Amino acid sequence: MSSSLRIALAIVVFELILPAHVSTARAQQKPLTSDQRQIVDTMSAIFAAARIDDVAKFNSVIASDFYIFDGGERFTADSLLDLIKKQFALGRVTVWTISEPEVHVDCNTALATFTTHGSMHDTTLHKEATWLESAVLRKDDGRWLILFHSTRVPASPPAVPDKK
Repeated sequence: MSSSLRIALAIVVFELILPAHVSTARAQQKPLTSDQRQIVDTMSAIFAAARIDDVAKFNSVIASDFYIFDGGERFTADSLLDLIKKQFALGRVTVWTISEPEVHVDCNTALATFTTHGSMHDTTLHKEATWLESAVLRKDDGRWLILFHSTRVPASPPAVPDKK
């Protein structure tokens, strides 16, 4: 199977799974306000845009001063999109799903926390990962835009030193 066919198949599968997964997570918590729902949808949109290299969509949901910490590095929108393009060029397919969203809104600022489950694969690699994530969003002209932070969940919890 060609890499472009695998990418297309992964996108279709992801498009079918994400709405149900987010809906399930929403059903398990108290009902979201209109702003909270828009924020969860905005967070889903950035992952969907990044997954298919849709620069216009990606830029439509981020603030001009957007940045992300991931893998111990700080990325701007441009440097993050460059990294994603390099993964596409290598034939790598990445899939993300958001679960357990919690959204706290205070006027035109919001904090969203959630768990992201993801995988990256190509013909030689299949790697799964989970992140605990938080995002700060700002409401500009009625739209929620993302300032973002990502934190990887360790494979095993760090050892806690004895207090003696």
